[in-house]
Amino acid sequence: MATKKPASDYSESSIRVLKGLEPVKQRPGMYTRTENPLHIIQEVIDNASDEALGGHCKNIAVTQNVDGSITVEDDGRGIPVGIHPEEGVPTVEIVFTRLHAGGKFDKGSGGAYAFSGGLHGVGVSVTNALSTRLEITVWRKENDGNGLHQMAFSAGDVIEPLTSRPAPRDGKKSGTRVTAWPDPKYFDSPVISQTELQRLLRSKAVLLPGVTVTLTNAKTGDVQTWQYNEGLRGYLTEALAQGSSGETLIPLFEGAGYASAETEGFAEGEGAAWVVAWTEDGGVVRESYVNLIPTSNGGTHESGLRDGLYGAVKSFVEMHSLLPKGVKLLPEDVFARVSFVLSAKVLDPQFQGQIKERLNSRDAVRLVSSVAKPPLELWLNQHVEYGKKLAELVIKQAQSRLRSLQKVEKKKSSGVAVLPGKLTDCESSDIQRNELFLVEGDSAGGSAKMGRDKEFQAILPLRGKVLNSWETDRDRLFANNEIHDISVAIGVDPHSFADSPDLSGLRYGKICILSDADVDGSHIQVLLLTLFFKHFPALIAHGHICIARPPLFRVDAPARGKKPIQKLYALDSGELVAIEDKLRKDGVKDGAWSISRFKGLGEMNAEQLWETTMNPDTRRLLPVSLGEFAHTESAARFNMLMGKGEAAARRAWIEEHGNEAEADI
Repeated sequence: MATKKPASDYSESSIRVLKGLEPVKQRPGMYTRTENPLHIIQEVIDNASDEALGGHCKNIAVTQNVDGSITVEDDGRGIPVGIHPEEGVPTVEIVFTRLHAGGKFDKGSGGAYAFSGGLHGVGVSVTNALSTRLEITVWRKENDGNGLHQMAFSAGDVIEPLTSRPAPRDGKKSGTRVTAWPDPKYFDSPVISQTELQRLLRSKAVLLPGVTVTLTNAKTGDVQTWQYNEGLRGYLTEALAQGSSGETLIPLFEGAGYASAETEGFAEGEGAAWVVAWTEDGGVVRESYVNLIPTSNGGTHESGLRDGLYGAVKSFVEMHSLLPKGVKLLPEDVFARVSFVLSAKVLDPQFQGQIKERLNSRDAVRLVSSVAKPPLELWLNQHVEYGKKLAELVIKQAQSRLRSLQKVEKKKSSGVAVLPGKLTDCESSDIQRNELFLVEGDSAGGSAKMGRDKEFQAILPLRGKVLNSWETDRDRLFANNEIHDISVAIGVDPHSFADSPDLSGLRYGKICILSDADVDGSHIQVLLLTLFFKHFPALIAHGHICIARPPLFRVDAPARGKKPIQKLYALDSGELVAIEDKLRKDGVKDGAWSISRFKGLGEMNAEQLWETTMNPDTRRLLPVSLGEFAHTESAARFNMLMGKGEAAARRAWIEEHGNEAEADI
């Protein structure tokens, strides 16, 4: 008699392979914002904008139809409709039905899109997957006349195959029209915010001087048209006026800088255009874009602008000896009252997530900073009176910051413990900004000391494995030198979860565990997390504990097309595979790149450690919290994993869950 298969059986048939656009329908939140359908429509608008960015399109028209659908039409080149040489189906069908397919991957010399917002190749295919119906019309200039091509989809599937016929002689010559009916079941609300849509379209017009952008509401008959020839300056002036910001201290400062073919380290055409304004009061306006994609959460291009402005103002202040004694300028002092619109061009942008709200490309910090600093520095020294007015504002900001810090200092107890000798402390006393790195090994500690920003980053090297303190009494903790030094450096005494510890002596807002990216490094992380969970739980509860994530691999990629030689870093083997896949898509042959594996932090030089792991603008820092677990549940798990008498329970747990681990041996 056959035995019944248990409901919880985990077998080969349990593994489901999602094909085509199924991943999007199963997990739409991974590919788009699901508050409303604006982002899936933005994907279509972005495609039209990329045509305009390349100089192939002069008009973008968006229509909100009576039946709830939205139409986006441009007069660009039109999506290719011929049979794809590798896939054997019409190319337009591939664009709308396949993830990771599109013209944006072709970045080499002569590529269809040298600079584009599309990177992942999942844009309009997501629009298609999450729409009950999508219709596309393409006009293409062809050798024997103009062609008109149409097809339709439902939930991502073709329901009306591609049809082609000659276009009317007096009609449109080239372009693309897409009409989408977003499926309400995938969104919290089917209604697109009119304000957000208008803001998106107006920003496209600002960033594409000479291009006409229109929005038509078929229900009301309202038509809005945007066309800007003034560019960023006019946009920021208008935004400041609407926001009731105060008078600008200096005339709006605008500029643009792009790499030439001779510029080392960047591809030809990479760079940025910007306009900035400083005001003493009122709201600030801050908008940034990468290849016309709005980056509402900022990113490394904004960090580059901040660094460039700070460098220029700091240089002016020092040159004219304007800084009062005891005051030190920080980047936030210069950036606190600045409004800006920034439009960066990056050949191969790396975004945080598919919705592209934040730029992560490390090179963008240096790119934007290098083009923004010199012109402002030159202008301030040519207009000294304006420069002094600006200097007065940023010095006021610095003095205000120092006063607030002094108030905090007075609350602290006067008794100061002698700090451990191997602690390399930072200069700042701003607890919110200061960071302590607990670094595995003396050699890595040396690289960290040289690579850090000594203004706000402190280093405490740890020798060997830290004590497993799960079953150590609080009174016996300080018998261990490493734990003693950690406690004294942090400025907080050991305590339990039920205590209300005094955190007024805390010396660092972030305590970062920095260990090798291998198994031993993970073990040290666990030992330190055990220490903090058991004996310093308030630090976890208040969000002070973080894990720094150094890369395990470095990929040296050769120059290709407009892209110079690159050093790419991968946290783990999964990211390494993704980098190699992307290099292949960019046309790099297998074996043309080299892969180095870091055996430990000590192998990284100071510059590499700063760029990948310590620089706040480019690192990936993992905050530690209990998340959805209660303290009692977490304590039970810690006890099973770290308790000396729990070997049997650990063995059973490992046997049950061992297949879920990815062992790097």
